[in-house]
Amino acid sequence: MADNNPADTIPEMQQDAQDSSNAPAASFDTEKLRQLIQQLEAQSLSRDPGLSKLQREEAEERTAVHEFWSTQPVPKSSEVVVADGPLHPPLAPELIPKVPHPLPSGMEWCLVDIDSPNEMNEFHDLLLNNYVEDADSMFRFNYSLEFLRWALLPPGFNKDWHVGVRESATGKLIAFISGIPVDIMVRDKTIRMAEINFLCLHKDMRSQRMAPLLIKEVTRRVHLVGIFQAVYTAGRLLPKPVSTCRYFHRSLNPKKLMDTGFSQKLDGTQLAKLVSSLRLPILTSIPGLRAMRKGDVSQVRKLLNRHLKTRYDVLPVFRTDAEIAHWFLPREGVITTYVVDDAEAPGKLSDFISFYSLASSVLKPAGVARSKGAVRKPHGVRPQTTHATVNAAYLFYYGTKTDYGVSLTEEEKLACGGHKKEKALVKEKENALIGARLTDLTRDALILAKEAGFDVFNCLDMMDNAMFTRELKFGPGDGYLRFYFYNYSSRSVPAEKIGFVML
Repeated sequence: MADNNPADTIPEMQQDAQDSSNAPAASFDTEKLRQLIQQLEAQSLSRDPGLSKLQREEAEERTAVHEFWSTQPVPKSSEVVVADGPLHPPLAPELIPKVPHPLPSGMEWCLVDIDSPNEMNEFHDLLLNNYVEDADSMFRFNYSLEFLRWALLPPGFNKDWHVGVRESATGKLIAFISGIPVDIMVRDKTIRMAEINFLCLHKDMRSQRMAPLLIKEVTRRVHLVGIFQAVYTAGRLLPKPVSTCRYFHRSLNPKKLMDTGFSQKLDGTQLAKLVSSLRLPILTSIPGLRAMRKGDVSQVRKLLNRHLKTRYDVLPVFRTDAEIAHWFLPREGVITTYVVDDAEAPGKLSDFISFYSLASSVLKPAGVARSKGAVRKPHGVRPQTTHATVNAAYLFYYGTKTDYGVSLTEEEKLACGGHKKEKALVKEKENALIGARLTDLTRDALILAKEAGFDVFNCLDMMDNAMFTRELKFGPGDGYLRFYFYNYSSRSVPAEKIGFVML
C-alpha cells in the first residue's frame, strides 16, 4: 500500500506531452529534438527497476508538462532557487476580481457552513467517498466530523474560504477546497499565508479539470483580504517542492495491520516474532507526564515557539494562547496532548508531545496490495478482513528543552584544535541530549496510543523525528509528502528542518 497523505491537498494538473513520434523528421527544430531526447531518457529511467519510487518520480518530472502550474507564481521544476522572497508583488485591490470565476454550465459556487450539521454531513460524505486513497485503492481517509471542525475553524478562520461547488439541478455538493490563515516563518522572515487543504472532487468530476478552477477561486478569495502567499502539500511531485519528507510507520497492532493488507502477510511464527520485537512497556517512563489542561496553554505556547524557532527553518508562529488552546487542548477522538511537569522547577512544564487521530476506511481490495516498509506482497495475495477501519495516530507537534548549556572539558577542547570544531562538538552533544529526551517522550506517546486503541503510529522524517524513528522501530513507508509555497520562492529545505505539520 502506498501511504495515505493526510495533507495531500493539491492534485497534479498535468497534461501528457503530445505524441510527436509520427511527425516528419524535417519538422523538428533543435529545441524540439532536445526535448524529445530528454523525454525518452526520462521514460527509460522511470522504468528502471533499480530506481526508488522517489527517483522514478523525479525522472518523470523532468519532462512533465504542467498546463496549469506553468501559469502560476511557483518556481519551475528545473529552476535553481538561490534567494527567498515573493515571486510577484501584492496585487492592487482594483486588479482582484470581485466576483467568482465562471463555472461550467450546471454548476454553482457555494460556501459550506461548518456550523451546519446538514452541510457538514454533506462535506463529510464527499470526503469519505472521494478523498485521498492509497495507490492500490485499499484505504481512504475517514475524517470524523469533529476532526473537520477542528481543522477548519481555528481562531481567525474565514468562512469565505470554505469553498464548495454544487450541481445546480440537484444541489449536490460535488467539490470542495479550503484555506485557513497561518503565520509561517521561512528562515528569518515571517509571512502571513493561507494554508490550503481538503481539495476534493467527486470522482465523476475528475475528467473535467475542475481542480484548477477551485485553486483559482480560493486564491481570489485569499487575495481579497490582502494575503498573497500560500502553503500546501501534495504526495505528488509538482513545480517545485520546498522540501520532500518520507512517511514512517510504527505498528501497534501488527495482526490487524496484516489482516487489512496494511502490512505484509506473515505466517504464525513470523508474526509472533514481530509482535515480540515490537512489544512496548506497559507503563510510561517520564515522571510528571500527564494530559494537557487549560492552565497549561500559555506555557505550551512559549515552549513550542522556542523549540520551533531554535531547531527549524520553516515553522508556524503561534501568536496567541487561543491558537494553542484550539490546536492542542485534548479533544476525544481528535487531538491528544501530554505535558511534563518539570521535577526541578515545580509549576513549570519541561516538555510536551501531541498526536492526532485519523482513521482510514478499509476498502474492497482492487488489486495486489503493497505493504508498508517498502515491502511488496506476493502476487495474488489479497487481505481477508472484517475490519472496517485502521485507526492511525499521527505525530503532531512536540517541544522540549533545547538550551542544555553544554560545555567541553579541557581535553575535548584540546582534541578539537579550534573554535569551529569545538562548536560542532557542542552541537553534537546537545543533539544527543535532545534526541534522548525525544525518544523517551515518543516512546511514552506510543504506549499511550496503543492503550487508546490505535493500530499504527505515523510520522514524517521532518523535524527531529529521525532522532528516534530507528530506536523506536518505525519503518519507512513508500509514500512521500512534498511541501510547496505559492507566490514565494524558497531555497530548498531538508526534511529535518521542516517544522510545520499540515493535517
